[in-house]
Amino acid sequence: MSLGRTEVRSELLNDFASLMRQELEELAAQSATSAQSRQPVELDQQSVGRISRVDAMQVQALAQTVEKRRQARVALLHRALRKIETGEYGVCEGCEEDIAEGRLRVDPAARHCVRCAEHAR
Repeated sequence: MSLGRTEVRSELLNDFASLMRQELEELAAQSATSAQSRQPVELDQQSVGRISRVDAMQVQALAQTVEKRRQARVALLHRALRKIETGEYGVCEGCEEDIAEGRLRVDPAARHCVRCAEHAR
């Protein structure tokens, strides 16, 4: 028995939503794991040498940058999940054409088709 177009689309949307929820869980776990490295660096110069403190500050800055990127990705994933709910998912925000399924499989939170994404660079 073959599935109709609506059933196929519904199944694909469920697949993409599942992929995005899984990625959100992974990002939350990564964020929790790296929370310690984002904490303020101790000012006690006697417990940590000057060079070690500079290294710790660099690690902290890197961890904060990674966390900002992680949070931006979380926001994109939530936005894409809302688009599924409103029936707008898979439509390019640039040209309003459908985004290719292959592109969505690579990045379920993609906001633009390949052509518009290339022009945006």
